[in-house]
Amino acid sequence: MKPLVGISCCTKLFGLYGMANHAASDTYIRATDLVVGAVPVLVPANGETCDIATLLARLDGLILTGSRSNVQPAAYGGPAHPDGTPEDTKRDAVTLPLIRAAIAAGLPVLAICRGLQELNVALGGSLHQRLQDLHGRIDHSTPLQPSSKVRTGKAHAVRVVPGSWLHRVAGARDIPVNSLHNQGIDRLAPGLVVEGTAPDGTVEAVRVASAPGFAVGVQWHPEYDWQHDAVSRRIFEAFGNAVAERLSPGARAAAAD
Repeated sequence: MKPLVGISCCTKLFGLYGMANHAASDTYIRATDLVVGAVPVLVPANGETCDIATLLARLDGLILTGSRSNVQPAAYGGPAHPDGTPEDTKRDAVTLPLIRAAIAAGLPVLAICRGLQELNVALGGSLHQRLQDLHGRIDHSTPLQPSSKVRTGKAHAVRVVPGSWLHRVAGARDIPVNSLHNQGIDRLAPGLVVEGTAPDGTVEAVRVASAPGFAVGVQWHPEYDWQHDAVSRRIFEAFGNAVAERLSPGARAAAAD
């Protein structure tokens, strides 16, 4: 049987009457299907009614997705967002405790874009709300272009920390990445180590140093280009290997003890 990988959903309004739906982009589903080799399971943004214990008992891995919405500032003691800034408090109420529980249980975790920001906040870090407003920072936000090739194309390089997990995966000191975010890490959470940075110093990749299992985050979107970008594919392959290892009979026996 294939492993089950949870994919975090956002609350989005769809249809003529703007009804709330739980949604995750097809790019995550396809990467889970075709690279990780797992069955994608959508984790709804159902807030405090989420049963985290049941999820951890059934899932073999967790992908934290990107989103247009921002993590609510109350979660890290930040100032309120400007009016009109999209938030998803129901998602926050699921992902933040789920991250802590998943890491403690040794569940493989791959955090992408908003997911990386959630990872940092869940473990005690804080966020810059608009990187483009900070002196010396580049604009990391999504280009307002109808062309998907422009929106998701390579935007800047990431300088990879020598000897890090990302260095082993990428096999290079500098890798080109896309860039589709406004927020970024401000205060790094205790226990997180930096794996790569943008030219302006923005943290672009992290690892949970003391995690009993695979737990990494990247600020860019490898799910957009794994079909033709080797580093993006290897990120999902590394996550998939961790999921498969956890599913092995030996790992299951150890988890049951």
